[in-house]
Amino acid sequence: MKKSDQKKYWKTNLKYLAILLTIWFVVSYGFGIILVDELNTIRMGGFKLGFWFAQQGSIYV
Repeated sequence: MKKSDQKKYWKTNLKYLAILLTIWFVVSYGFGIILVDELNTIRMGGFKLGFWFAQQGSIYV
């Protein structure tokens, strides 16, 4: 693999990693902790949505 191909690979790989970690952070901390009171007004499958995001949402994401 050429040096330029390696740099391109790692640049793309790190970009995807940063995007996915940001999504995971928003779902697990943002929805599960910060916005839990607002989300608990909505029910999903018999459970409050804030509880669902805290328990299952970050796992599925």
